[in-house]
Amino acid sequence: MLRRHARFFESLMLAGDLAVVTATWAAACVLRFSGFPVALTREAPPWQPYAYLTAAIPIIWALVFKAFGLYRPRRLSTRLAEVRDIARACSVATLILIAVTFFFVRTFDFSRLVFLYFWTFSIVALSLARGGFREGLRLVRRRGRNLRFGLVVGAGELAARLVSTLRQHPELGIRVVGVLAEGEANEIPDLPVLGKYAEAGRVVAENAIDLVFVVLPHTDFQKTQAILDRLAGSDAAIKILPDFGPLLSLCGAAEEFEGLPMLSLRDPALYGWNRALKRGFDVAGSAILLVLLTPVLAILAVLIRCFDGRPILFRQERMGLDGRRFRLLKFRTMGVDAESETGPVWTVPDDPRRTRVGAVLRRFSLDELPQLWNVLKGEMSLVGPRPERPVFIEEFRRQVPQYFLRHKVKAGVTGWAQVNGWRGNTPVATRTEYDLYYIEHWSLALDLKILWRTLWQGLVNRNAY
Repeated sequence: MLRRHARFFESLMLAGDLAVVTATWAAACVLRFSGFPVALTREAPPWQPYAYLTAAIPIIWALVFKAFGLYRPRRLSTRLAEVRDIARACSVATLILIAVTFFFVRTFDFSRLVFLYFWTFSIVALSLARGGFREGLRLVRRRGRNLRFGLVVGAGELAARLVSTLRQHPELGIRVVGVLAEGEANEIPDLPVLGKYAEAGRVVAENAIDLVFVVLPHTDFQKTQAILDRLAGSDAAIKILPDFGPLLSLCGAAEEFEGLPMLSLRDPALYGWNRALKRGFDVAGSAILLVLLTPVLAILAVLIRCFDGRPILFRQERMGLDGRRFRLLKFRTMGVDAESETGPVWTVPDDPRRTRVGAVLRRFSLDELPQLWNVLKGEMSLVGPRPERPVFIEEFRRQVPQYFLRHKVKAGVTGWAQVNGWRGNTPVATRTEYDLYYIEHWSLALDLKILWRTLWQGLVNRNAY
């Protein structure tokens, strides 16, 4: 029954697609020869060659769409993925059609504008038609029809999340009937345990299962392989969701390289246009702030010069994006050669090394203002994990294995950890946790939120000394 339903919907979609493609070809011809976008300067060409192509178009599109897998089940696919596949398939089919006219119809010159119209119209029209068809199916499935029955192998936290997500989307038409569990605690108490892993084949057959979700830890590869072997004779579709647990960090994503599946574990959100957007925001923001704060910067420089002498600025090596080192700028708040006796150490409350002006600057974080120049130069960002000294970083990496992931983005003048009170000599693990949260959830709105909170609550902090 399932296969008959699948073939019926496949035939229905194929017929609809070919009707849409044929209609868009006719629309492209009519539009072009009606004088759009400019009036024709000569008589309209004969219509017979275009009519002959109408017979070839359904054949080409059917073969190409089949090759691109546009009729495979897509209950768990996104609309954007389907539109992308349609665009690729239409592009290839259009190129094949053009090649046919070039090699087999040499006595007639077809309008290139017709092919351009046809290519554009076919992608748009097919995407809209498929979208309408999918919406119709979703309405039917919400009413309890056209359902597929699922079985979850594994009963851990990820399996519970999968079941919860499927229940939140009844339009997918997937009803999970039970789980297979073996020894582990069942995190899905409202679903019956239908058997153990070794009984996968029997459970699938007895319950008419259409979809099997294997949700086991990546370390249980042998168990996963054994389950797949037991399902070898089943018609059920199999989806594997490996539970990578603590391995996942920084926006993990599935990728493919030359047919080889890969799971990317450390791809931050800041790449491509996002990185360009953040850089543009940094340049504009730092430039505006430097102009607006010029009087303040000048007054602070004069105070340091009069009360504490030279130098006014303090330069210190810090580590930024991808572990690259740069010279961070600050107003000098301590005596010259303050670490000559102690070596690199954290500041402490009422630190005796501070100067008179420096104590005030540090209390209100005004000593950080020169870092706007580091931002303008591209060494830092307005918002990001605070840069640390290389001498401390090696120690931090031993304490917190994921610490170096902070360097996947530029260091910031302020950050998510700082506005939440974790600055200065506070637990490294906690600061790292907040920094990684920022990297994984970056958005321009989050940057603006952090800057706002810095203005109102981050400048004065109990750990600023």
